[in-house]
Amino acid sequence: MDDITRIISYNLNEAERPAGLKVRFKIRVETGRKAAARDAQQAEAIRELLQWARHYKTSHPPK
Repeated sequence: MDDITRIISYNLNEAERPAGLKVRFKIRVETGRKAAARDAQQAEAIRELLQWARHYKTSHPPK
């Protein structure tokens, strides 16, 4: 069962699309070691984003 790839696809309908753009989500479901590796990648990306946001906020005060 672990070797089976599960992918969930979802297309936004026209009312949900930003500025009429066609939007499709594809979600790959992973388990085990692959899931742990993805979790680590995602955590690192979130950490980098939060660091950037904090730096941007301090270097660009509101006017």
